[in-house]
Amino acid sequence: MMNMLPLGKLPPELLARLLKEAPVYDQRMMVGPGIGLDCAVVALGETCLVFKSDPITFATDEIGWYAVQVNANDIATSGATPRWFLVTVLLPEGKVTSEDAEKISQQIYEACASLEISVIGGHTEITYGLERPIIAGTMIGEVPLQDLITPKGASPGDQILLTKGIPIEGTAILAREFVQQLEERCTREELQQAHAYLYDPGISVVREARLAIRAGKVSAMHDPTEGGLAGALWELAEACGHRLVIDPAAVYIPAIARKICGHFGINPLETIASGALLLTAPAEEAARICDSLKGEGVNCSVIGLVESGSPQVLQSTADGTILLPRPARDEIARIFEG
Repeated sequence: MMNMLPLGKLPPELLARLLKEAPVYDQRMMVGPGIGLDCAVVALGETCLVFKSDPITFATDEIGWYAVQVNANDIATSGATPRWFLVTVLLPEGKVTSEDAEKISQQIYEACASLEISVIGGHTEITYGLERPIIAGTMIGEVPLQDLITPKGASPGDQILLTKGIPIEGTAILAREFVQQLEERCTREELQQAHAYLYDPGISVVREARLAIRAGKVSAMHDPTEGGLAGALWELAEACGHRLVIDPAAVYIPAIARKICGHFGINPLETIASGALLLTAPAEEAARICDSLKGEGVNCSVIGLVESGSPQVLQSTADGTILLPRPARDEIARIFEG
């Protein structure tokens, strides 16, 4: 009997094996496919083009907005400015109207307009076999060669910083997709707060990435998506080739996020977390970056340290330093499986 894969990202071991077979013919490619390397980078003289593709599969509400933000986030973590967007919109047969298509398009256009991104193409169709709309976007950005940042840049001695808190995206998705279940546990005001997490504190990290870069030397940035903060830390460790040690107590989890995760019995550290920015910086720069972000109204805290050692993630606990489990998949996937 064949071993069927579970819902969510491919297992890291399988993905790594598949990526090793990816053909490369253009030597201008500076960064190609790899675990923890969310963006591809192609050098064109003194300018780099940065490419990112990401789908929206869990959410159904405001999916056009989601698609733009999650793709722009990864572009921003490279130090680049998101410029151009291509989008593929697949709509389920017999379940959508022209008004639905117009609504999704408007969400995409408004999100792009807010970041001054041009929509330059893509594809739309009514697709057989779908239960709900699926959007896959490709974002292209540009950055001067000397300003490029990749997850490979984290070095021993760097401090690990986290903005806003977790899991912002997971909280918003659960509040929007499972309203009836949460009405039994949360007040109307709490549900409204969680519902608004899409915009406040928001799933975009473009602004805080720009602020961090202006404030000090950033060695690496990463956007925690599927697999949450825990998954992102493991990806960052593999990308930079060093050991990360974090203090879970230093990770900010808003009360409403903790409450909603508790209702579904899921781990906040392993739940899809767009809206938080994970970054590393030399110790002498980290305090300045934190202070600058806080001065602009963005919560930021030091949650750990990059150390010499094999790529893995450890956590400080009352019983000592132990391994932080690597998520097999995002916690939210279990909820969608019912």
